[in-house]
Amino acid sequence: MSVFAAAATHAPSDTSTLWLLVAAAMVLLMTPGLAFFYGGMVQAKSVINMMMMSFGAIALVSVLWILYGYSMSFGVSGADGRITDWAVPHLLLNPFANIGLHDYLPLHADGTMSALNQGDAYSLAFVGFEATFAIITVALISGAIADRAKFGSWMIFAGVWVTVVYFPVASWVFSSGGWLKELGLHDFAGGTVIEINSGAAALALALVLGRRIGFTKGMVKPHNVPLTLIGAALLWFGWFGFNGGSAGAVNTTAALAWINTLAAPAAATVGWLATEKLKDGKPTSIGAASGAVTGLVAITPSANVLTPMWALVLGLIAGVLSCLAVELKWRLGFDDTLDVVGIHLVGGLTGTLFIGLVGAGIGLIDIGSLAQLGAQAVGCLAVGLYSFGVAYGIGWLLQKTIGFRITSQDESAGVDTIVHGEESYAI
Repeated sequence: MSVFAAAATHAPSDTSTLWLLVAAAMVLLMTPGLAFFYGGMVQAKSVINMMMMSFGAIALVSVLWILYGYSMSFGVSGADGRITDWAVPHLLLNPFANIGLHDYLPLHADGTMSALNQGDAYSLAFVGFEATFAIITVALISGAIADRAKFGSWMIFAGVWVTVVYFPVASWVFSSGGWLKELGLHDFAGGTVIEINSGAAALALALVLGRRIGFTKGMVKPHNVPLTLIGAALLWFGWFGFNGGSAGAVNTTAALAWINTLAAPAAATVGWLATEKLKDGKPTSIGAASGAVTGLVAITPSANVLTPMWALVLGLIAGVLSCLAVELKWRLGFDDTLDVVGIHLVGGLTGTLFIGLVGAGIGLIDIGSLAQLGAQAVGCLAVGLYSFGVAYGIGWLLQKTIGFRITSQDESAGVDTIVHGEESYAI
């Protein structure tokens, strides 16, 4: 089997456990990085609110993941009483069956715990690694509603959406027995589960909350460009753990994913800047940061089935397409504040479908069949439509009851002082 095929079964070892722990820490750092990335692009009077939505996601999703999220996404204990990292999903029967992750712990009847063995340690590391995926998926959505969202309503949305959308979708795609996994969808690290999922939900919330006051192209300039560039750098750094860690071990798959995580965003940055120059006359630093993130998004589902040359091609294509796609909000009239749709939905679709064309051992060019492309398209549609529909319903219900969007007067005054009672730059 080619090293570009799916990762092999992971045998627990101290080295693999260490790599998962390091990768998990890198991915967790991506969410504060996202807070910087988003925070620099909003108005100075709403940067605290923007960053708080990311930090709120870390806190809330972590709690829910330990309580029942992992059980919903990857299953509960099997006949031997232990959970493996790819256990059969247990979505509907009893999502609380592994509350507090007790099945991963060698507990005695009296509640005391004996020492963890090698398998226990690897399993817990895997649980932590996957938790960071859920966290950043929720945080990504927030960029679409910057400058105008109530923090309390956001936190309620985040808790409900991660429960009824993210946890089930992760089971569909990542877990043994998941229907999209069984269908043949190839998603190495989350092109559907994370990127398309968050992008579709972002579009839904942008429509529910409506446009900002004075919605026109160029209405708001990023208040702190260096902050955004720092955020992009942290995201790129963490993404090496995102994709490399998804191999589950220190092996050839992890090495290939690492190289492709370098190649695709580099090429996407070039593609975005070239497109920006031709379209607007000037390549911008925000464009460079956006291009890099787009390439990272696109390579996420395919990092283990592309050669580095194809990763460069994918990055270039994704950079051009997403740069053009961010203009759609002005033409179609939906206010996706920080271009979550253009970057994550379009980039995720591009990377996921690209597998069906050139994925080694599964794509059209390699095996002469469109079967994989069909599976990729079904996965894109299923996740995108489900996420959009449920997110729209949750957001609409919140808006009609407790309110999701702040008032026009409060938006003009600044969401930071109104909602949080703080100023980002107190002089």
